[in-house]
Amino acid sequence: MRALNLAIAAASLLTAGSAFAAGIDLSKPYGDKYGCINRNGQEVAADQMLLLTDKELITAASACTFSDKQAQADGSLVVTAKCEAEGEEGQSPTKFIIKRSKKNAKKLVVTDEDGHVMGEVSRCK
Repeated sequence: MRALNLAIAAASLLTAGSAFAAGIDLSKPYGDKYGCINRNGQEVAADQMLLLTDKELITAASACTFSDKQAQADGSLVVTAKCEAEGEEGQSPTKFIIKRSKKNAKKLVVTDEDGHVMGEVSRCK
């Protein structure tokens, strides 16, 4: 019985890994209009900007570097990051939830740990 439980647990882990692989792929950047324009450096000034890569989340006022990504059973991704805000010293830890948009499965929605939607992003072309 114990071996069966271990096998089920291992299968669950593999399934979670598969969900991550099939779910949210950040190997190519996602962004809003200005995030994608600025993905290679600040090319255009914008009050609102959202850029999501496999390593960071950048907004007009902050830059967050990911330290951990955890795939969830529902296909979402919980990201732990350290953020630097414009005009502030040091970094503060935070978490983000990244999930597929309910309106358009090709888009991702980025939410902060308080449930505030930061924005919706599309894969940059």
